[in-house]
Amino acid sequence: MYSSRPALLTDHYELTMVSAALQDGTADRRCVFEVFTRRLPTGRRYGVVAGTTRLVELLREFRFDEAEVAFLRDTGVVDERTARWLSDYRFTGDISGYAEGELYFPNSPVLTVSGTFAECVLLETLTLSVLNHDSAIAAAAARMVTAARGRTLIEMGARRAQEEAAVAAARAAYLAGFGFTSNLAAGRRYGIPTAGTAAHAFTLLHDDEPAAFASQVAALGRNTTLLVDTYDIAQGIRNAIAIAGPELRAVRIDSGDLSVLAQHSRELLDSLGATETKIIVSGDLDEYAIAALAAEPVDMYGAGTAVVTGSGAPTAGLVYKLVEVEGRPVVKRSEHKATVGGRKTAVRRHKPTGTATEEIVVPQGTPEPRPHDRPLQRRYVVGGEPVDDLPTLTESREHLRQCLISIPWEGLKLSAGDPTIPVIVQS
Repeated sequence: MYSSRPALLTDHYELTMVSAALQDGTADRRCVFEVFTRRLPTGRRYGVVAGTTRLVELLREFRFDEAEVAFLRDTGVVDERTARWLSDYRFTGDISGYAEGELYFPNSPVLTVSGTFAECVLLETLTLSVLNHDSAIAAAAARMVTAARGRTLIEMGARRAQEEAAVAAARAAYLAGFGFTSNLAAGRRYGIPTAGTAAHAFTLLHDDEPAAFASQVAALGRNTTLLVDTYDIAQGIRNAIAIAGPELRAVRIDSGDLSVLAQHSRELLDSLGATETKIIVSGDLDEYAIAALAAEPVDMYGAGTAVVTGSGAPTAGLVYKLVEVEGRPVVKRSEHKATVGGRKTAVRRHKPTGTATEEIVVPQGTPEPRPHDRPLQRRYVVGGEPVDDLPTLTESREHLRQCLISIPWEGLKLSAGDPTIPVIVQS
């Protein structure tokens, strides 16, 4: 039986470092680690913070039970001293960072973890696993929401991802503005509205298409969506309206030239009196495909693969680096991987109209206050305990919506370009 707890969702070398630090006496040095990215994925103009609340929830269970400690000791990963330390492990430090739904850019201090070296370094892999995955999904999904121009999106990528990653992806997509998910686990766990009706297999199960449609309508009523492209779309639409009547809620098209098919389907539906029947399209849609359908009579989009893979950017490129030891800034000088030492404080500056202009980051200090500054960091964990006012998913969703309104219009372009907001690290 495998443990469902997150303590072993880490890399071997984290425990190697803990063992050595315990032996040489540096394990208890007070340290600050920061999560940031050196660059955005190619073609992206902003990143979206997602997964922070999910990470905090996982930290509640970040403990090593007897079986896990025995595994580490018996396989030679840790020595007896480290095994005893792990048996009593509790994170007692502090975590602060950008709100979920906040935009970030190169060198934004997205998350700050402080405490002893040993207790903080153990969280590196889990932190990056959660934030890199969820932030990549949220950024891709936010671009799809922009491309959809107010039309509803359904996340339906569960079958294209590892089972728990699929649930996290559904959460991140909903945070980004998707209206529904097909994933029932995400619906139960996070309160996300779920949607779904039938696949091609249901049509093929029956003797003919009208029989399949009649069965679905009998079970679900006219407020359902009929999949009309199993055989011939035009005949499928005729069969759908003949069975359900013009009150049918929607038809779905999952293949072919969606632009042409949407036009023809709208014309056919209207000619059959089904003027209120909606058209839903799906089938490997990403932000570019959705944008290409902006002028077509499409009412709703279903997106799967491109969501759970981050639409070509499956990681956000976030890293977790030590920046301060016992109050002293420390820096890494490796070529192309240099860091800026010291705990950072960040604000975003805006015009009086509310448009964001720049992000100011100050190591070991605070930015000089100016009108229309907005602080970017908030507390998540204090003394090892999560704070009581963690944002809800609905609040994070609204926060991202407001952030996207605040950036210059060119930041919403789907074409490649520089990061929308410059990050200025002051000395």
